[in-house]
Amino acid sequence: MVILVGLQPIIANSRPAELDSYIFAAMTCIIESIIFFPIMMIERRNFKISKENDPEKLIEIESLLNGWKKHKLFLIYLGINFGVAQILFFLSYQLAGAINGSLAQKTTVIFALLFGYIINKEFIKKSQVLFSFLLLFGVTLAITQGSFNLLEFNLGVIIMLITTTIWMLGHAITKTVLDKNEATPTQLVFSRNALSGIFLFSTYFLFFPIENFNLLFNPINIFYFLAMGAVYSADLYCWYKVLTYLDVSKASVLASPTPIVTAFFAIFLGEIFTGFHLIGLFIIIISIYFIVRKKKRNNIDVKLPAFLET
Repeated sequence: MVILVGLQPIIANSRPAELDSYIFAAMTCIIESIIFFPIMMIERRNFKISKENDPEKLIEIESLLNGWKKHKLFLIYLGINFGVAQILFFLSYQLAGAINGSLAQKTTVIFALLFGYIINKEFIKKSQVLFSFLLLFGVTLAITQGSFNLLEFNLGVIIMLITTTIWMLGHAITKTVLDKNEATPTQLVFSRNALSGIFLFSTYFLFFPIENFNLLFNPINIFYFLAMGAVYSADLYCWYKVLTYLDVSKASVLASPTPIVTAFFAIFLGEIFTGFHLIGLFIIIISIYFIVRKKKRNNIDVKLPAFLET
């Protein structure tokens, strides 16, 4: 998942200049839904076979098969929510650069804590709040190159902060559906992106000329549509799978080292990874580790699974 997330800003910023963030977001969502439609159908077929072979799990399997029908309005909201976020995501990287955008994206863990507490009633310790401020310090140090002049936060960074807020709100609400076994990660990835794609395409030509329709048939553009759609869908599937086992805040730790991958490939885009970026990234990773390391409830330590503690 780290490599997948780290590659996203590289693909986004290396795309042809004629591809605006709006149409790139729309096609990314469409490609993702196309990729996950057959996967979802195979999953549904397996559920139906299991329902016949294992009557004891009839209620659970029926819920996983058709539980989404209880949440039609939620799915529409999810499509609009992540459709808007997809546009902002590509726009923020375009304006902030791959490295700074990737570092600003690490604020997801802060909003994960916030919405996890508000919506999912996840426990928050004082130390987590403290390290959240340290995380912000690391982001500010890196992006301002040590000057701490907040006026140097360009528009792209601000847009990324808005994007992470929208993401984590949607993910926190999504977890309540997953916890009830009323949808699977595959169903959510497909429905969310199909609805996002429909929403974005149905509104695109309200803001852009009809001639832009020709952009969809350029072979180079098609390559970037497919590349981003494939990378993003694989990342989304991994993310939703993690959410079925971990809190939203804990799940965020998996993506904490992604700026390292982004920084390596950003060299080919002409960006420079400075010492301040390195120090800021170190502070960010340490902060995320201590934020999600463990929680105490009723004097019982609840630690991360072993594979996350290595």
